[in-house]
Amino acid sequence: MAALPFCIVPFIWLIILGLIGLWIWMLVDCIKREEEDFPPMGDNTKLIWILIVALTGWIGAIIYFFMVKQKMSKSSS
Repeated sequence: MAALPFCIVPFIWLIILGLIGLWIWMLVDCIKREEEDFPPMGDNTKLIWILIVALTGWIGAIIYFFMVKQKMSKSSS
């Protein structure tokens, strides 16, 4: 029973590293993406998305992935 936490710790670290990697990937994608590639929301859409992803961490990265990256990759196919 005492060995159970030692089995969970590497799994938790993998999840944390994956979320940090997702956050960095989405932040870089957001910075590199052209202003015209974002869904129309008004002025300064790119700046708004950069702030959302940068300030909310992995939660913002997940939101960005489903609201911008995935929709834009589907529409360009």
